[in-house]
Amino acid sequence: MDKLFNYKYLTKKHLKGLDNYKYSAIDTSPLSNYVMHPLWNTTVKILPKWLAPNLLTFAGFVLMVALVVLLGVYDYGCHGPLADDGVRVPDWVYTACGVLLFVAYNLDGLDGKQARRLGVSGPLGEMFDHGIDSYVVFFIPYGLIAVFGRDHEFTLPVIRGLLIVVSVCLNFFVSHWEKYNTGVLYLPWGYDISMWATSLLFLVPGLNGPTVYHTYLIGQVTVAQALEVVVHTTGLVTTLPVAVYNLYLAHKNRTAIYKSILEALRPVWSMLVLNVVFIAWAVTSPSNILEYDPKAFLLLYGTNFSHILCRLIVAEMSKQRCDVIAWMCWPLLAGAAVSLYLPHLEVPTMYSLVLLSLAGHLHYAICVVRQLCVHYKISCFAVPKSKRK
Repeated sequence: MDKLFNYKYLTKKHLKGLDNYKYSAIDTSPLSNYVMHPLWNTTVKILPKWLAPNLLTFAGFVLMVALVVLLGVYDYGCHGPLADDGVRVPDWVYTACGVLLFVAYNLDGLDGKQARRLGVSGPLGEMFDHGIDSYVVFFIPYGLIAVFGRDHEFTLPVIRGLLIVVSVCLNFFVSHWEKYNTGVLYLPWGYDISMWATSLLFLVPGLNGPTVYHTYLIGQVTVAQALEVVVHTTGLVTTLPVAVYNLYLAHKNRTAIYKSILEALRPVWSMLVLNVVFIAWAVTSPSNILEYDPKAFLLLYGTNFSHILCRLIVAEMSKQRCDVIAWMCWPLLAGAAVSLYLPHLEVPTMYSLVLLSLAGHLHYAICVVRQLCVHYKISCFAVPKSKRK
């Protein structure tokens, strides 16, 4: 087992770049600065000093996994108020999901506070935090789809649910593409707002029943349709234009890390392949694979997305060029081709790709964390005795 996770994904250049890394972020969100940071600054004082920051990060991730599993158990088919067997999903399931999400969000805010309080901030903690965030950002819309369900007038077609997941994930990607080029992580205002809003979107049906969203807001516009517009508009009107502008300023001020447009766009190609393949596969699927098992299909997307982002995060922090095309894109392309030309193999191909992507991503994550722990002579989930005093 030890040999299995002893692969060295990080090169000497990666490690040297990480040794010189300095965290740089700008957060101008009023909600973050005037509500959440003061709350976290107070809360962190009562945390025991033996509690490692990465343990807080991982605990938040476990809560998000619990949210996904809970919805999978009671509503695997994403049918919303009525589960697969026609039995209503208990209201407490949605309440629990809202609580799990909000607690996970606060743990994600506390981990950095705890790290600075103990003086154990470093590349491993940031990479661990952002790497897990790349999966959590997918889990949020992945779970929220189950609240609205499908196949009735107050929800969206599954393909549009996929596009919502893609839109949310792309907002996260754009922020890290921006950091890859500028060296600065500009935290979007929408992050804190979306965490509060999504928690409430879970809690409301928990308190009032899941059919609470079976209504029209204005005319024939449903709650699900309004949410769809908000999600897409947020990325197109705020996240992307701001990122492009910050990149323009970096080039104008000669602080951009990569000078040519081709180098600046290098992270885009893996993400472009990922999204084109998934959307094309969903639209042209002989077996209508997205309708057949939306949970598995979307999980395959989210795992591939997280893997590409984790590799981008490693590249941006070490100031190394990222992959032009991440390796996970190739099995995905092959699987989509097999599904198109051999329709009878489409379902087993999808499930095989889910297992392959989960195994590959898990292996990469564990190996990178182990390699950094050895390099910095630290433990991922333990605070040094000298820092506990």
